[in-house]
Amino acid sequence: MNSLAPGPDDCDRRRSTSSIATLLGTSGVLVALTILGWWSDRLPGPLLALDLAAGALSWLLTPLLLWRPVATTTVLTVLAAVSPAATPPATIGALQVARRRRTPVAIAVAVAGVAAHAVQGAWRSHGGMSYGWWLVLVAIGYGALLGWGAWAQAREALIRSLHDRARRAEAEQGRRVAEARMWERRRIAREMHDVLAHRLSLLATFAGAMEYRPDSSPERLSRAAGVVRDGVHQALDELREVISLLRDDDPPHSEGRRPQPVLADIPRLVDESRDAGTEVQLRDAVDEPAEAPPSVARTAYRVIQEGLTNARKHAAGQPVQVALSGGPGAGLEIDVRNAVTPERPAPPGWSGGAGLVGLTERVHLAGGRLDHQVVGGEFRLHASIPWPA
Repeated sequence: MNSLAPGPDDCDRRRSTSSIATLLGTSGVLVALTILGWWSDRLPGPLLALDLAAGALSWLLTPLLLWRPVATTTVLTVLAAVSPAATPPATIGALQVARRRRTPVAIAVAVAGVAAHAVQGAWRSHGGMSYGWWLVLVAIGYGALLGWGAWAQAREALIRSLHDRARRAEAEQGRRVAEARMWERRRIAREMHDVLAHRLSLLATFAGAMEYRPDSSPERLSRAAGVVRDGVHQALDELREVISLLRDDDPPHSEGRRPQPVLADIPRLVDESRDAGTEVQLRDAVDEPAEAPPSVARTAYRVIQEGLTNARKHAAGQPVQVALSGGPGAGLEIDVRNAVTPERPAPPGWSGGAGLVGLTERVHLAGGRLDHQVVGGEFRLHASIPWPA
């Protein structure tokens, strides 16, 4: 930070100095004009010294209106009862009180000012104007000062309320942006689980085959090793991309960085599982050539991906049946089934059902319903996803 830059204290000091200079300049000019106007057509007398002394004293007291407006205005009002030279500073003080204090206090100061000028007009003439009309003009002047001060207070209150509303709106917008970013990062975390769990389960299948069948032909071992190597590279690339998205300051715009799965990608997903040794039967009865909306297609893809991943993890070697049906207006129905194998300890590192929990939340966000249960020795995963017409 630049040490020469003005700080808040310097700015306050400059504003205070400017306000003092303005008050002194305004009151000094008005006091001088009042004295000159009063004595321009009169011969100098003892009252001239009184006016000069009252004018000088009231002029010197004017800066105190910035800190003690009520007390200072009271003193100036008393001086105004003695000399018209103190009238300008007294009216300035009444305006300061009307702007900065509550209405009852401002009314009391204004009444005191009218009373002081009534005393002044009782023993000082005012250029041939009748005493009654002069007092009416004084009362109107103080009423105008009260109105001006009330308007200034209302304007300042309105400006403060607008500033408060702007600050609250900015804070609310910041909260909404933070919530959107948090929600998007949760979505990315679910994507990471779905994608990497599927990829790593494929790698585990091929690695297990290489471990338990070392007597396979060199060609088959080489092919399995190549699949493992490619799968590891793909898993690393996907993990690197997910981490970069989680570090992004603006995750809501990150979805377009990688192609999102569509219904046409499901056969490729099934082929990957078949290459890993899982027998998969796919029955696609979706209306053609309709293509589902991105959210529907992505959710359907993740449901099937999770079903195939769970089948490899918990029912290795068992055939899997995948069925899709529906279309625009009718919704999309997804059914994944596989036989249940005898209970065995889950290998270390598996999620233990966390995938189905996240999948259920994903389907609910798409407006659908997800059911999973074991019926007749068969694990069934069924999802219903709305598909607008």
